[in-house]
Amino acid sequence: MTTKFTRRRILQTGVAAAALTAVPQVGWAADPVVKLRILETTDLHVNILPYDYYRDAADDTVGLARTAAIVKAARSEAKNSLLFDNGDLIQGSPLGDFVAYRRGMKKGDVHPMVAAMNTLDYDCGTLGNHEFNYGLDFLQNSLGAAKFPLVCANVIKADGTTLQKPWLVLDRDVVDEAGATHKLKVGVIGFLPPQIVQWDKGHLDGKATTIDIVDAAEKHVPDMKKAGADIVVALCHSGIAGGDRKGGEENAALHLAKVDGIDVILTGHQHLTFPGGKEFSNIPGVDAKAGTLHGKPAVMAGFWGSHLGQVDLDLTKDGSRWKVAGFKTEARPIYDRVDRKVVPKVASEAAVIAAVQADHDATLKYVREPVGTTAVPIHSYYSLVADDASVKLVAEAQAWYVADLLKTTPHKDLPLLSAAAPFKAGGRGGPNYFTEIKKGPLAIKDMADIYIYPNTIRAVKVTGAQVREWLERSAGIYNQIDVAKGGEQDIINAKFPAYNFDVIAGVQYKIDPTQASRYDNDGKLVAPDAHRIKDLTYNGKAVADDQVFVVATNNYRAGGGGNFPGADGTTIILDAPDLTRDAIMRFIIERKEVSPKADGSWALVTPPANVTATFLTGPNAAGYQPSGIKVEKMGDAPEGFVKYRIVA
Repeated sequence: MTTKFTRRRILQTGVAAAALTAVPQVGWAADPVVKLRILETTDLHVNILPYDYYRDAADDTVGLARTAAIVKAARSEAKNSLLFDNGDLIQGSPLGDFVAYRRGMKKGDVHPMVAAMNTLDYDCGTLGNHEFNYGLDFLQNSLGAAKFPLVCANVIKADGTTLQKPWLVLDRDVVDEAGATHKLKVGVIGFLPPQIVQWDKGHLDGKATTIDIVDAAEKHVPDMKKAGADIVVALCHSGIAGGDRKGGEENAALHLAKVDGIDVILTGHQHLTFPGGKEFSNIPGVDAKAGTLHGKPAVMAGFWGSHLGQVDLDLTKDGSRWKVAGFKTEARPIYDRVDRKVVPKVASEAAVIAAVQADHDATLKYVREPVGTTAVPIHSYYSLVADDASVKLVAEAQAWYVADLLKTTPHKDLPLLSAAAPFKAGGRGGPNYFTEIKKGPLAIKDMADIYIYPNTIRAVKVTGAQVREWLERSAGIYNQIDVAKGGEQDIINAKFPAYNFDVIAGVQYKIDPTQASRYDNDGKLVAPDAHRIKDLTYNGKAVADDQVFVVATNNYRAGGGGNFPGADGTTIILDAPDLTRDAIMRFIIERKEVSPKADGSWALVTPPANVTATFLTGPNAAGYQPSGIKVEKMGDAPEGFVKYRIVA
């Protein structure tokens, strides 16, 4: 018989807990074993229903409504369970934008993400970095109606206190394998990337700062133990990465696992799944098959509701307290892919649908509002291997916006460049995760499709040398072609996020992937003698190292996001209040019709004849041809992708 936990008081930070003592009961086993199932959602990003607002079509690969069905099944299989969320809740889909920019959030309002989660009886949650994209007031108003507590130990307000309670202890009744009831105290602590002070500097300056994840854990975990916590679960909105700890890591889950007293780590932020995932192979301290970080159970539940993370613990008594004696981890998907088609494993939960139906309908009306027309199709199927019109539209709109704001400043006569990246370029997002807009009307949903993040516009003043290094950092998206080896070689570095592949419009250049990358995936200079950027020119002349430029970009990049040379927060000359996608919208409204095209400002150096350079894209790429490069379809690839080769 399945027994539901009895919710008891939560021991708040700083409140002394009474010593836990064993109370003899009838039927008490000599060596009781409690099986506890810990469940995780993470990186939901306001994906509640199985619907893609960008394509304005159903999508069986996303949605908390589907994850909720897996939650229901997982709970039915276990005597004891806890459900946690690992952050990035209120930003990330047009539904989130509708609430932020059209509907608004006053104190006392219920955010649709929270309304949906309230139907699932969560035990606790933490904050993600994207919670701060709309400001602290919006954050607090959005999460204020949550029927579950939130913890976060490494965001500190100006008065020295934490923005949320750093930790708490859940006091629960549990049933052992013999049917006897016991008391269990579960400590829960939360963390997020300390880089939010750079990424959302405009919202946090003077209001909040951050501390290192591991430092925060070492400060608070001993207090949790003093408060009686039998086991400690870390809600770590931070990913898994190797390397030595230096402090301030964005992806610090592996380092966190070394903190004494933490028993389970729920991870996120990277939009990957763990256990599993080739991205985590060969990292010392990580067992991607068993799902452990330095021997401790860990899980990462994908993104947008694609998976439910599950950690099954066997707990036994160690004196007066419980300890972890065994475990198993897995990430349970909401769909399968059979014969290249998505097959849902579960149906949506009716309660979740009902909780957000009105906001869903209002969002559909909102995103369908027209703003202009395009004379040509706009797509991103070849954006990682060729100059691309969808990226150039963003760059052109940014430059138009910045030029207007700089025309009365001392910077008005400096050469103006514009940096933009392809956000929807397949990868972990899947074979449908590409921008594709038909010729004809453009609606608000298309603005969000072209530019998916709520970034604001900034401009930086940099030198020609910094422009070159900026592009070298971007060129890390390519694997090095081994000319001596020859044969078929995948040209795209799957671990390099597409949003860090900046194209800089206004200069002309070539990229040679036969050379080593100067920078690693984290932006560290690793090959100082390597140079992939060739023939860098401005107005037909070679760019000089001491030449001065203004580069239009976004707040994430200008503030240090991605660790790009020339973009560390110190070179900013313009901090604009408007969203990039709003600037794109204004640009289109003013022109009424746009006709974006790739102008060949950059190109890959043609691979040598003995190398077949390949890349993956979506099935619909067959309907388009890239500009400035010849490609040829080779055949189907796993997970619904299609393989192409670059033709010499």
